[in-house]
Amino acid sequence: MSLIDREQGAANAPSSPPAGGRRTSPTVADVIRAVTTGALPVRVTGYDGSAVGPADAGITLSIRTERGLSYLLTAPGDLGMARAYVSGDLGLDGVHPGDPYEALRVLKDEMPLRLPSVAEALALVRGLGWEKLMPPPPPPQEASPRWKRVMNGLRHSRTRDSTAISHHYDVSNAFYEKVLGPSMTYTCAVFHSPDDTLEQAQQAKYDLVANKLALKPGMRLLDVGCGWGGMVRHAAREYGVKALGVTLSRAQAEWAQAAIEREGLGELAEVRHLDYRDAPREQFDAVSSIGLTEHIGVRNYPAYFGFLRDRLRPGGRLLNHCITRADNRAPHRSGAFIDRYVFPDGELAGPGRLVSEIHDAGLEVHHAENLRQHYALTLAGWCRNLVEHWDFCVGEVGQGTARVWGLYMAGSRMAFERNGIQLHQVLATHNGPDGVNGYPLRPDWTP
Repeated sequence: MSLIDREQGAANAPSSPPAGGRRTSPTVADVIRAVTTGALPVRVTGYDGSAVGPADAGITLSIRTERGLSYLLTAPGDLGMARAYVSGDLGLDGVHPGDPYEALRVLKDEMPLRLPSVAEALALVRGLGWEKLMPPPPPPQEASPRWKRVMNGLRHSRTRDSTAISHHYDVSNAFYEKVLGPSMTYTCAVFHSPDDTLEQAQQAKYDLVANKLALKPGMRLLDVGCGWGGMVRHAAREYGVKALGVTLSRAQAEWAQAAIEREGLGELAEVRHLDYRDAPREQFDAVSSIGLTEHIGVRNYPAYFGFLRDRLRPGGRLLNHCITRADNRAPHRSGAFIDRYVFPDGELAGPGRLVSEIHDAGLEVHHAENLRQHYALTLAGWCRNLVEHWDFCVGEVGQGTARVWGLYMAGSRMAFERNGIQLHQVLATHNGPDGVNGYPLRPDWTP
């Protein structure tokens, strides 16, 4: 299956204009030639019948409409391509839409791009028509640009955070069940071997978190940003812990609470639809934050980790698990595609910044671990699930949203593989008077 609905004529488009007269305007092939150099690794076909690149290429990009070309011209880079692809105006043949990893790899590694000269650019625009530089309306899957989001409040205000979380997590629980698998866990798994199943790896991740937190029967755990309650249910079921999870997604909370009742864990586990800032003002034996830090904003780290510290009894442990930049000097904000289509207002910091903020909040850091390679394997597993259940997922959320997920997960897998981003777990304690924290001389958990 092609990345979007296949049109047989596009892949077999002629490499030269049809007979019947001389063209007076540049072709799609002309545009591609103007922004590339050398031999192309892919075939590119246009709605005007033009084509460039080897006819026997394994991957074909089909610019199917004038709107698709306008998307590419008015938003160069990943945003323009995402718009054209999500809307169906850009086709990609040779890979499955649930896992376009190989196409992304080829485009990144083998597509020789160049900036056309000013004269070339002006000639192309004049030939194509200035109207091509009028941005078409974006696909409905796209979130508003950052400057428009102020209508929902300042960045990382409660209202705006709620809107951003809903954009990503309230897609469809049935969709997530197919993509994430039975664990309904939307965070990095831990693989002891690349041959581990996704479910085995997610179980290993929860056990690793539980062991780092030294969970024991009767302890009380607060899990902030708990998703569909995976850690909460695991801690209650496997460790006899009384666990409370909070999530800003109503759909997640409803699914999680139903799962708790279904599994007979109601006496130990609970998930509430709450902003983490509204979690009970009491102290817990342990706190886990798995995949929430990415959403709170780097400038809010001091308040966030201070809040978590205050929810820990003296001697209690915190485990923070989040995506990080590979470079402490890298920009915190995400790129245009991720910001508009995946995680509006998401921000990442380098591991050094993360550890420093936890330390400066009055917590003692004992251990930090990078699980970057594990996240690449996790994303590959989610893509396999999307491929397997593609027809169901499209029926549940539509072609455009399903394409967004395939593109986002395959691209993220590549970023983790190539050390563009990382995933860190940081373990810390809330020390009591005179530095007493109960932490052993050597770790009491197995890596």
